[in-house]
Formats: sequence, C-alpha cells, structure tokens
Amino acid sequence: MTEIYRFSVGEDLNKVFRDNARKKTVFIPSGRYCTGPVKVPSGSHIIFEEGAVLDFITDFGAFPPVQTRWEGVDCWAMHPCFFIDHAEDVVIEGHGRLEGNGQRWWNYALEWKKGLRPNCPTTDIEKKFAALNPDYTKQPGGGGGRPTQFLRPPLLQILESNNIIIDGLSLVNSPFWTFHTVSSRNIEIRNVFIDNPSDSPNTDGIDIESCVGVKVIGCDLNVGDDGIAVKCGSGKEMMNRQRSEHIEVSGCTVRSSHGGFVIGSETASGVAHVNVKDCFFLGTDRGIRIKTRRDRGGVIEDIHVSNIHMEGLICPVSINEYYRCGQNDQSLYSLKKLPITEVTPVIKDVFIKGIHATGCRGGAALFVGLPELPLSNINLSDSSFEMSDKIEKGLEIEMCAGIPASDYRGIRIINADVHINNVKVNVEPDHVVESY
Repeated sequence: MTEIYRFSVGEDLNKVFRDNARKKTVFIPSGRYCTGPVKVPSGSHIIFEEGAVLDFITDFGAFPPVQTRWEGVDCWAMHPCFFIDHAEDVVIEGHGRLEGNGQRWWNYALEWKKGLRPNCPTTDIEKKFAALNPDYTKQPGGGGGRPTQFLRPPLLQILESNNIIIDGLSLVNSPFWTFHTVSSRNIEIRNVFIDNPSDSPNTDGIDIESCVGVKVIGCDLNVGDDGIAVKCGSGKEMMNRQRSEHIEVSGCTVRSSHGGFVIGSETASGVAHVNVKDCFFLGTDRGIRIKTRRDRGGVIEDIHVSNIHMEGLICPVSINEYYRCGQNDQSLYSLKKLPITEVTPVIKDVFIKGIHATGCRGGAALFVGLPELPLSNINLSDSSFEMSDKIEKGLEIEMCAGIPASDYRGIRIINADVHINNVKVNVEPDHVVESY
C-alpha cells in the first residue's frame, strides 16, 4: 500500500514535493495555502482533496527567470506558478484548485496594451529579462507584450517532460496562458476545469506546443483567449524543432473564448495527426480555427474534426492564412502571389464533418489561403449552419488583414481547394468562391 504524506499549513510545498517524490503520495487537504511558484519533480503523485486551494502570490519579483518557451520562442521568462520541468511519471489528481490571482497581472499588461506604458522595458524586472534575452526585439510575438519584457507566468506549465497525468484540477484566474505543455510526450489532461474572465488578456485555456501524444478529455473551459490550442513555435529558429502531432481532443466544452479548438498562430515546425471529436463550443467567437500567415512557416496536415455542436458563435469554421495579430508588415498581407519560401505556411488534408452550428452571428465558414500556395484538400461534409436572424454590425468574422470586407454570411472561399458535401446553410448561395 502506498504511503501517504499529508501536507499541512506552514510547510514549504517545494520541499515537501522534493522529499517525497517517488517515495510517498502527497495529499493536500481542503484549505487555502498561500504560495510562491512551485516546481514538481519526477515521480510525484499529488492528490488534492476537494476544497484544497493553492493560492499563488502576486509579487512580480517572486517569480524568478527560468528558461522556457513564451509565445512560441525559447527564452527566459517568469517561473510558471505550477511547474513540471524536465520530469517523468507525474500524476496530479483530485478536485483542488490552482488560484492564479490574475487581476494584478492583467491590469499591468492592459496598461501597455492601452498605451499607458512605453512599448519597452521600464521596470527593474523588465530590464532584467531584457538583459537575459538580448535579441528580444528581433523575436516574434503575439499580443502578450514581448516588447516590454514583462513575460507573465502561465498558471501550469509542463516543459520537456514525459508521462504526465493531470486529472480533475480547477485552474482559475491565470496571469497568462493557463495550461501550457511544451516539448513533452505522453500527456493526459482529464476533467480539468479552467475559468478566466472573458476580458482577461492572453489567458488561453490549454496550449499544446511541440508535443507528441497528448490527450485532452472531458475538460470544461471558459477563458479570455483561445480555448484549446495546438502550437509549434514561432520564428525561423523554431522550424526544425519537434512538431506537434498525435493530438486527441474529445468530450470537451469551451465557452466564451476567441476559438474553441485552434491551431496556430505559432506554426513554425508544423502540426499533424490531430483528432477532435464530440465537443461543445458555446458562445466562442470562432469554433474550429486554424490561423497562420506568411513568415510563420510550418506544414499543417492530417487534421480530423467530427461531431461538434456550436451555439451563438461569430464564425464556426475558419482557416485563415492572413492572420493579422502581432505583425504590422503590410507586405505579408498582399493578395498578389509572392515567392514561396521556407517560411510560407502549408495547410492541407483537413477533414471536418458533423458540425452543427446554430445562432451563427457572422458567417458560416471562412477559408482563406495564399495565392502562391492555396489551401489544399480541405473537406467539409455532413454539417449544418444556421445563421441568426439578427445581423450584428461591426463583427469581425476572423482577424484578417488584406482580405476585402464582405457582408456575405455563408461559406466564403478564397485561394482554397475546398470540397463541400451534404452541407446546409440557411443563406443563398450557401458558398461563394472569390478571386482577386
């Protein structure tokens, strides 16, 4: 019988984990435990009793630099709140909660987003990270704030680890991305509940990056950015890294996010062999979403999606190679053919069926490829899209640049080889093919 170590108030959680890994199961009883960042070693088996809360402090200086990946780039960033780093054979289970206390982090990030702080490092902490990341001005980024070097911590990160099971936890109010698994293998994420306010900046739910063999089963997410996302690095230096492959997502519910299931926009090393099925996307902006652009690179292929129910979305299906966020170089959004290079993204062999979407507020679907290398073998079948009667002004179907605006509400196809079979849309015509 496995020996159980019962954690108690006042103990050093990091020391308890170090001392008991591979020897005892650590049981965290109901109660609230204030803590700084935590690192989980190999062999750990941690059980949270229902009502157990790890309450992470909001002192920015308490999260020391660690080498990790932040918005698709390997760099120094703040220590994740709950960190499984270079570990093997870890099981974390039970109905406990990781409380990220994100409000202070979000407020500080929003000052930059609103132009109330300079677009460069200003504090001692930011200058420290700028010194550790001397090439940061040349590194790509999204909307998280790389130019400031205020590199917020994820709530839970798995980095270069294998054989990890996370089952039953609740993750709430994350400072940044909520659950980020990077360069790891054989990861199971089961029955995890994630909740961040819809207006909290960059609080993705589950991000799977450069991983092999990941299962996401029965999770429930409500976040301020993409719900479940697959990524694989950003920038030329990431193109030869491990691609994300053999990813399974099933029985999940995503609410009020930018996307239900998403690939991208960090696509440098590619994504392949993905199966998403039996999910509910409720009130998300988009449902199935693949986003990239010129200079992101990567091959996205063998993607299978089936039996997805969606309600109240702006756009249920979007594949977009004109994604605009994080890049102001307008030449990347040209509608003219440009040379095909190593950083030209490739999207092919995508199979989407059994989509049933009601109350669609914008368009049914958008497929936008590049004129020099169109989307290839995209299949949409056995699906129905019911557009809402109410027409909402100012909705952005997808975050595109360079694509002409349109009031059309059906399936819009630009530079894409799309095969449509047994698909119902309550607008006429049900699809249009545009050329420029």
